[in-house]
Amino acid sequence: MQKLMGLLRRCVEDYGMIEEGDKIAVGVSGGKDSLVLLKLMAGLRKYHNKPFELEAITIDMGLGMDYSGIQKMCDELNVPYTIVKTEIGPIIFDYRKEKNPCSMCSKMRRGALNQTLKDRGLNKLALGHHYDDAVETFVMSLLYEGRISCFQPVTNLDRMGVVQIRPMLYLSEKTVDHFAKRMELPVLANRCPVDKHTKREEIKDLVYELSGRYPDFKNRVFGAMQRYPLAEWAPKGRYKPPKIEG
Repeated sequence: MQKLMGLLRRCVEDYGMIEEGDKIAVGVSGGKDSLVLLKLMAGLRKYHNKPFELEAITIDMGLGMDYSGIQKMCDELNVPYTIVKTEIGPIIFDYRKEKNPCSMCSKMRRGALNQTLKDRGLNKLALGHHYDDAVETFVMSLLYEGRISCFQPVTNLDRMGVVQIRPMLYLSEKTVDHFAKRMELPVLANRCPVDKHTKREEIKDLVYELSGRYPDFKNRVFGAMQRYPLAEWAPKGRYKPPKIEG
């Protein structure tokens, strides 16, 4: 855990993600990424030189998921936990019968999360995107949209008064997966009807194939994002990106 904490802290410091007095929410879906983030952020809270408050928020999609295991985890970590009941799942899949539901689902979940932060007086939202997510998003934008683009490590949502941060960008998916299993985190099975049948899964397979042919492929893509042309990805005062394992 110490190594993961070190990488998380380095990412937080490289991008100036946390300021003293921040009230940070971790968006917890129940998947391994968000639970690992919650575990690590709770650990960081104990010794970070800029004290911050931490909460966990789950947007219940209305798909019949049981969050009692996550509640127990939050109790053990001494992290307040809020579950927001919605009907996002039934609206998208039963009422609207969306053929390409991911975009609308993401927008509705993010809207519910941001509103909950505002209601609870929280100013930052920590999301569980990791190193592989960043590389895949970059490649997906290039191939499907013809754009050099990716989500940002730190995103200011001025209209909502919320700042999104992604502290796990220096952790690979393999590292996150192994940690979740080793810590026996209460990971929930994804009940989304289109899980594993999206364009992102196609890109994940492509990146896996390219990494087999060019072992340093992901590190080169990630390093390119930190150097140019995505200005928001330039670490503060650091020129050599970390070499991510996995």
